[in-house]
Amino acid sequence: MFPESLERIVAMSAFEQEQELKDRLSLIETMIAEGRQTTESWGWTFVLWGVAYYVAIAWSVWGNPAIAWPVTMITAGLITALVAMRRSSGRPATSLGRSMAAVWISLGISLFLFGICSGFSGHSDQHVVIAVIATMLGMANATSSLSLRWKPQFACAVVWWAAAVVSLFGTVNQSTIGFLVAIFLCQIVFGSYMMVSEARERRTNESKSGENKSGELHA
Repeated sequence: MFPESLERIVAMSAFEQEQELKDRLSLIETMIAEGRQTTESWGWTFVLWGVAYYVAIAWSVWGNPAIAWPVTMITAGLITALVAMRRSSGRPATSLGRSMAAVWISLGISLFLFGICSGFSGHSDQHVVIAVIATMLGMANATSSLSLRWKPQFACAVVWWAAAVVSLFGTVNQSTIGFLVAIFLCQIVFGSYMMVSEARERRTNESKSGENKSGELHA
């Protein structure tokens, strides 16, 4: 009797531990999925900043380079802050979402300080400037992608790092082309991909919500 009871207790304990492990894994997967959806909702910022980079580059080439980057970056930052406050009002924030926001806010501050200081100090060698910017953008994308287990965003990190390497070892023209290609792929294309994914998930959720309401009415 006693051995059988002991075996039953051990079996129940093992089952409970296995179930608890499954519940924890399910919670982690849910948090990652929610974090990915939150990141997708910021796809418009990728597109916005990609366009801002192109505007700043064109302005600095055909206009006044001393004010091109500061004015463009400040304008893009203000637009981002205003739209973000309007979109995020009333939405519940998750710990993973706050962590991702902290990464990108820190990146924005770092890039702004680096751009302003390198521009006004005169130490703005194109090879180094592009390499630093591309490396920091690669770091932010890699941090986000590893936290969210998101391969497309890690591919963006690799593209940014490749642009940094090209800038340091290539010519001025190669450095510029590499930077422009990275902006297009990692800001415009990836940002558009996130916006499309967000819209598709929103339609799916609305469809499921409509089906549930329809089922409740028939019941």
